[in-house]
Amino acid sequence: MNEHMPKDHPRVPTPKVGVLFANLGTPDNYDYWSMRRYLNEFLSDKRVIDYPNWKWQPILQGPILTIRPFRSGANYKMIWNHDKGESPLMTITKDQVAKLDASLKQRFGDRVVVDFCMRYGNPSTKSKVRAMVEAGCTKILFFPLYPQYSATTSGTANDQFFRALMDENRMPAVRTAPEYFDRDDYIEALAASVLRVYPSEDQAPERIICSYHGMPERYLMEGDPYHCQCQKTTRLLTERLGWSKDRIVTTFQSVFGPEEWLKPYTVDEVARLVKEDGVKSIAVLAPAFSADCIETLEEINGEIRESFEHAGGDSFTYIPCLNDDDEHIAALTNVAVDNLRGWLD
Repeated sequence: MNEHMPKDHPRVPTPKVGVLFANLGTPDNYDYWSMRRYLNEFLSDKRVIDYPNWKWQPILQGPILTIRPFRSGANYKMIWNHDKGESPLMTITKDQVAKLDASLKQRFGDRVVVDFCMRYGNPSTKSKVRAMVEAGCTKILFFPLYPQYSATTSGTANDQFFRALMDENRMPAVRTAPEYFDRDDYIEALAASVLRVYPSEDQAPERIICSYHGMPERYLMEGDPYHCQCQKTTRLLTERLGWSKDRIVTTFQSVFGPEEWLKPYTVDEVARLVKEDGVKSIAVLAPAFSADCIETLEEINGEIRESFEHAGGDSFTYIPCLNDDDEHIAALTNVAVDNLRGWLD
């Protein structure tokens, strides 16, 4: 390409296709100011909290961002990867993308550039889009790492991706990967994570709790499909395992603010199971999270475990997220390959 250009023409890199994976994000550290910056960006997102600025920002910039960074920082400190100086979500995402890079390069060679970004914090979506364009990516597949779609997750990740494209003089052709909650390969990976711990229903605890991240119930009424997709994920998992329907239940965690959120709340339901149904043993998994993070490592293994045990429960097991398990990487690779058709065949 470059040999036919005038000598003073800027060098044009060989055209490539980028695959940019995106996750929620992580603070740079667990100190007060790192937490405050991260929480401010996250909680100022209109997709996450859609109250008018005049109503929400004084509350956010006042009591919330004065107090919450201390509590959140203490929680992050408990799970922090101190050896690498980063959160578990960052460590796991790096491991996932290293495997995905190897898997996609095995299929497509150097024609593909694989990287990751975070919606909040670093590495930013904007910086990674810029890097891909500089590397010669004339086409980019943007892949939010959320099995189920919600405007508060996939939607806002896509928003940020399109904002980043607005600053590029040579805007690449783009595609966004859709949710993959009902794909056979994803359900198979989810089932494998359960069967590694409990090879049969006879060996399983009395209840398996599928705990999904919550959102205001109002968002469901306004058309967000997340709740329905979570319910279907649980149903498909139950069918794949071949276990009784009442063995596996759907709940929602991480309630924030005064509104009614999707129910049942995980923290309340695990206690109710003990007090009202006499359940003494449960296992919890988090099918909405592609990687373990503060909501799984601290909230599920901390607050939710404590609620169950305080109510009188005996046996609590947390089944880790799919993380960089080979079955998970294979499923994510398949999603990427399906969405690269016509670009890379």
